[in-house]
Formats: sequence, structure tokens, C-alpha cells
Amino acid sequence: MSFFKDALSIFKKSELIFIERVKESAGVYSFLFKKDQDLTWKPGQHGLFTITHKKIKNSTKPLTVASTPSEDVVKVTTKIGDNPSDFKSALLELEAGMKVSMSGPVGSFYLKEEGPALFIAADIGITPFRALVKQIEAEQTNSNKVKLLYLDSQNGHIYKEDFKNVDVEFLTTKEKLLQEVDAFTEQHKDNGQYFIAGPKAEVNMLAEHLKSNHVSKRSIKKDVFMGY
Repeated sequence: MSFFKDALSIFKKSELIFIERVKESAGVYSFLFKKDQDLTWKPGQHGLFTITHKKIKNSTKPLTVASTPSEDVVKVTTKIGDNPSDFKSALLELEAGMKVSMSGPVGSFYLKEEGPALFIAADIGITPFRALVKQIEAEQTNSNKVKLLYLDSQNGHIYKEDFKNVDVEFLTTKEKLLQEVDAFTEQHKDNGQYFIAGPKAEVNMLAEHLKSNHVSKRSIKKDVFMGY
């Protein structure tokens, strides 16, 4: 059913007015846009963003929405290195009042039920979890049943101020991350919900590790960030 919902929602387009750019850490930027009145999404979903102020190759890219609809802004966060793509260069050129186009939202990376949940973020994969945590705070549900594990080997963890009211571990090594994953699975086994987001190699490794801990495939949701 979610496939058909995505197929339909991908035809929904919104024009978003750029507000400002915020540097989160070295090489990581957030871009804030004014939310279209009719635009809504489930925290954890992403949109297909299209550069419209100039012609570039590959002008459309998927970006996770790191904010919730109740915040009244569309916030996306991405890594931008020294030699950015044309798409990311165009993002950096945005000035207040300029517009981008967003199709969607799409994706099923969101909470569907209450109960124990483990959020595992690798590097820039933290973006959907900001929205999910904000949703939990706003609804005042499930907060005591959620644990967030945030791995950043460079210790450049972002959004720290947004995670004050959730059980979170800021980690720098995979060894410590796997120890924390094992502790959660030992307690909750296949009764928990498991969300993993980040670069493909890390997401696949963590999914296989969960399966080796007797967590079924149906209990695992993955959000793979390509190109990092």
C-alpha cells in the first residue's frame, strides 16, 4: 500500500521559498524553507528537491525532511565538501526569497506504532531522526521507550540541542555502537522497532548485525543515503 501512496504523492509538487542557511558543523549545512500551507509529511519521510533558479545536470535529488510539519519550516541538512556537485553548489547559491521545487513526500521510514524503538544513525543519517524525535516530543508519547544511537567517527555530532529529551548516545566507534545495539536487542529482541539510516555500507552492516541478534527483517526499517 505504501508503494501506491508514494506513487501518487510523487506527483504532488510544492514551491518552497528559501529562508536561510545554517552551518551545523564542518561541511554540514541546513537549508530552511517556508512551508507551503498545504504541504504535510510524516516525520522521517523525504522529498525530491529540484533546483529551479538555474539549469544544471541532475537538478533533482532526494533529501530527508529533518523538521516536522508543526515547525512550519521545511528543513533539510546535507554534507557539502570542498568539491560539491552542481546540485549542492546551487543550494549554496540560494538567497532569501529564492525558490526550489519539492515533490512528495515519499518513503515509509516513520513510526507506525508505539512501543520500544531503537534509532540508529550513522553520520548524516541523523536527519530523519531529528524529525522523529521532535514528533515524539510534541505528541508526548513513546519518549521513554525510544533510544537513539548516533555514530559520527569525526565527533561532529549535530542537532545536540534537539536531543535533550531523549535517551541518546553520541558515539565515535563502531565497536561501541554494536555494544549498545546488542544491549537493546538483548532486552527487547524482536518486540522492538529498529530504524537505521546512513551510508549504504553502514546501514547494511547494521541490518545484518540485527538479524544475527534474531531480529526479523519485518522489524527493521532502513533509509540508505547514497553518494556519501
